[in-house]
Amino acid sequence: MKKKLTILFLIAFIGLSAFAQEWTIAPKYKVAFSSKSVSGNFGDLTGDITFDPENISTSKFVLVIKIESIATGNFLKNSHAKGADWFNASEHPYIKFISNTDGFVKTDTGYEVTGYLQMHGVSKLITIPFTFEKNTLNAKFTVDRTDYGIGEPDNDVGKVIKINATIPLKKK
Repeated sequence: MKKKLTILFLIAFIGLSAFAQEWTIAPKYKVAFSSKSVSGNFGDLTGDITFDPENISTSKFVLVIKIESIATGNFLKNSHAKGADWFNASEHPYIKFISNTDGFVKTDTGYEVTGYLQMHGVSKLITIPFTFEKNTLNAKFTVDRTDYGIGEPDNDVGKVIKINATIPLKKK
């Protein structure tokens, strides 16, 4: 009897896993940021995405942004942002987001994913609201850069950074 239950459990688990949809990030994605005195985007985003709107319990996000890809439209600002006073790209070359197991929730307006955002050697639990339409993830949220030790607390950049990500996906 125990053996039959184990086999049924494995079949059910494999069956549920088979419905998980795996995606790759398509070209023309955009991860934009803005604050009171600076804006731009990151041009190098990679990741592993498993997401099925009909079965969010199988979902997982692992997203990685390369700091060196920052683009503010100003070479000096880009260099300064990569430097030791801000992101310190030589020591902390990536921004990462890794969703928690069971970190996905369906909401009235879309979805939310909870996980750890890692920047500048600091990892914080955050929740990111997003929508998923026409195979595209859209997320708008804010991050307090001082929570991650990025830059001096009081300067003209502002503490709160707005993030606007549009990530088209292709099925693997």
